[in-house]
Amino acid sequence: MEVAGMKVRRVPLRKCVACQQMIGKRELIRVVRTPQGEILIDPTGKKSGRGAYLCGEASCFRQARKSKALERALKSPVPEEIYDRLEQEFIRPDEGLPAGREADRP
Repeated sequence: MEVAGMKVRRVPLRKCVACQQMIGKRELIRVVRTPQGEILIDPTGKKSGRGAYLCGEASCFRQARKSKALERALKSPVPEEIYDRLEQEFIRPDEGLPAGREADRP
């Protein structure tokens, strides 16, 4: 597609396994199951294997962990170390919970 002589690049979209929103691939966190069966966090988005994506919101992370959404998407158990590393290095903290939601926090 061209607009006024410039090529427009299509942004690849992927779905967050927790909130089910379609978001630009580069904005998501990719967790991959390699062909050898290893589960890894893939910040480059280029490792070969089956990928699953999280949007990085703390609420989505908690929902994915609780509902085992990553396990279903990867068709493999996800080690606790992966969840721990995601929580420490990649997940954005909640900016403040809506009124009445404090009781839902773990």
